[in-house]
Amino acid sequence: MGRARATLKLLRRAAARRHVLSQPGVRIAPDTKVSFEKVVFRSSNQLAIGSGSIVDASIVFERDEGEVVVGRNTFIGASTLICSESISIGDDVLIAWGCTFIDHNSHPVDWETRCDDARNWFQGNKDWTHVLRKPIKIGSRSWIGFNVIILKGVTIGEGSVVGAGSVVTDEIPPGVIAAGNPCRVIRSINP
Repeated sequence: MGRARATLKLLRRAAARRHVLSQPGVRIAPDTKVSFEKVVFRSSNQLAIGSGSIVDASIVFERDEGEVVVGRNTFIGASTLICSESISIGDDVLIAWGCTFIDHNSHPVDWETRCDDARNWFQGNKDWTHVLRKPIKIGSRSWIGFNVIILKGVTIGEGSVVGAGSVVTDEIPPGVIAAGNPCRVIRSINP
């Protein structure tokens, strides 16, 4: 029974790989390691992953226009990237396990505007008209610790470190250590 399960798992992985790589907006370097079975992709999305990267994250595209770009030699552990607009991650970035990146609010803030969201989802519809969306940008050589949450519109500057468990709602400048909820700069990193 164990061998049959292992074979089925390999077949599912191979099918997921073929499906993602067959999409027109996908550019993935051949020397990457990607958990293709964790990618929820629409045919009009853009996904690019650079050479030497390891991506064990779930990548969920929630709208047709979404774009996720991962640079070279970047590691993303078992985390979740939820994209409706744009998530861009530079070169030589380390992202630990349990992180969540989400580039939108998911729902309008006003109750009257979101009151039918569950019913619409049940029918396979989502109205993005009133949902606030802003790109996320992670600078090269950054390090994002365990269980960090990065929200819409955030830019993490090049070479910065974000401490475990932080909730990032604002820009983090280059070359600093930041942590907390809400995330704040603690100190500069000496060259």
